[in-house]
Amino acid sequence: MESEKKEQQPQPEAQAQAEKKETQEPVKAGEETGEAGAEGTKISKSQQKKLEKEAKKAAQKQANAEKEKAKQQAAEGDDPLKDNYGDYDLLNDAKITDRKWTPVHDIDDSFIGKEVLVRARVHSSRVKGSLAFLVLRQRHSDIQAVAFVTKDVVSKQMVKWIDGIPKESIVDVYAVVSKPEQEIISCSQKVELQMRRIYVVSRSVPLLPFQLEDASRKVNPEDEEGEYDTQKQPEAQKDKPVEESKEQQIIVSLKTRLDNRIIDLRTKANQAIFRVESGVCQLFREFLYTQDFVEVMCPKLISGTSEGGANVFTIKYFGQDACLAQSPQLYKQMCIMGDFDRVFTIGPVFRAENSFTPRHMCEFTGLDIEMAIKESYHEVMDLIGELFWYICDGLEKRFPKELEAIKEQYPFEPFKCKKPLVKLTFQEGVDLLAENGIKIDPFEDLDTPTEKKLGEIVKKKYDTDFYILHRYPEGARPFYTMIAKDDPRYTNSYDVFMRGQEIISGGQRIHEPNLLTERAKHKGIKVETIKDYIDSFKYGAYPHGGLGIGLERVVMLYCALGNIRRTSMFPRDPRRITP
Repeated sequence: MESEKKEQQPQPEAQAQAEKKETQEPVKAGEETGEAGAEGTKISKSQQKKLEKEAKKAAQKQANAEKEKAKQQAAEGDDPLKDNYGDYDLLNDAKITDRKWTPVHDIDDSFIGKEVLVRARVHSSRVKGSLAFLVLRQRHSDIQAVAFVTKDVVSKQMVKWIDGIPKESIVDVYAVVSKPEQEIISCSQKVELQMRRIYVVSRSVPLLPFQLEDASRKVNPEDEEGEYDTQKQPEAQKDKPVEESKEQQIIVSLKTRLDNRIIDLRTKANQAIFRVESGVCQLFREFLYTQDFVEVMCPKLISGTSEGGANVFTIKYFGQDACLAQSPQLYKQMCIMGDFDRVFTIGPVFRAENSFTPRHMCEFTGLDIEMAIKESYHEVMDLIGELFWYICDGLEKRFPKELEAIKEQYPFEPFKCKKPLVKLTFQEGVDLLAENGIKIDPFEDLDTPTEKKLGEIVKKKYDTDFYILHRYPEGARPFYTMIAKDDPRYTNSYDVFMRGQEIISGGQRIHEPNLLTERAKHKGIKVETIKDYIDSFKYGAYPHGGLGIGLERVVMLYCALGNIRRTSMFPRDPRRITP
């Protein structure tokens, strides 16, 4: 295949000056001041000299451009293999050829001796004499490619041209797969590409915000659990060098990563993180489909608050007051009243929390479930246990390479989710804390440090990273949570914990409209803003319960990543609305 190269065009300025020289007759040196110019205009001697100088300069510039073009053409003419490399023209053709590209992650020993076409990024390059080495990266896989001067395939000019390709450029490589003499340790693929042809699809600018090698270094996530962009150190010191193996190496800060997220997403760990996150959604859907659930889509623009409280984004909606949904809660319940029996939804959730903790964001992805119950809210808790056993088992079996890639940069212990599901009442949790010297108010919600401490106690006693705490105090739950029959100080509610941090909040809902109205008023919610919701229970209502899961928090805790921003592709917090 011939490379598609662009011809070098004459410089516009040189062309203009040359045309000016042809159409404008300069004044001769011997002529006197005051004689007419080409169009009868009086020209002074100083103007005459200026015109002569400009014309001479333009002519020289044009000559240089033509000389450079001739030199380039001569150089190309000297290389009989010039068609084996070059830059593609802009890809905007309508035709499709029969070429087939092979994914990098598929290339293994079974391809040895075969020719492949690969499109990938130039991760790194090294040229030494007549040898050129490239590492080509495609998503979370990479492979070594080599070109060495041969009589019929690779020229010296081609090797030199390869040396000028900037990192992160996208290239098409035609190569024969071979077994390297020495084992390749630094790449995911253990075979090598013997390059025959190479073409640049898109060139990167030479100067990157940071190097992928620096952004891929091993990190202790606990070092970034604080307020990531309120550090007191000067901006220039955010990406600080650390001594490792007697060399100064750069560790790229989380803030710098998020400011340049497109580059950061290219690291192997990030490629793996978001594939695991996608896997959680896939497994979530799969399991619920087997349990006769229906996926529904709930509105994000609503007239009143979903949860109550002040952490809501208010907006104007065609002259009316509205807000962004804090949860799909009300609409999931209305679906149950519409006889869908079991529903789930996946979508964005908005919380106006002025918080910079490593576990909170202003927008996150909610995995929400609602289901009719026959006898007890324990039916929902048991479903949660089965769901997470399915998700954890699926991640281990389907994403081992991705989990290993994450571990390489962010080491973590395997997540333990045991059977039978560990369920503790809120009071039992309070008692466990008391046994370990931590006294708390039994009718107040747990703060984050106390939750983490309880997680450590449960892990030690039950050998699990996953457990449920249920029967929360009334004051710690939303208005729509069902009050416990035996004690109105408690509710039929639950939180689910991973590695000592909450990832699910849910419970049995109130399905009696009068009680629901009373509880809304008690929590300070304007009843008129949720009238449609309350009215939906007037026409016969199934007892029901549900839950909301924070997707990013699940992945953060499963992989022990320390900061939820690592599991949000484009995180939003009070100070970050871009990129």
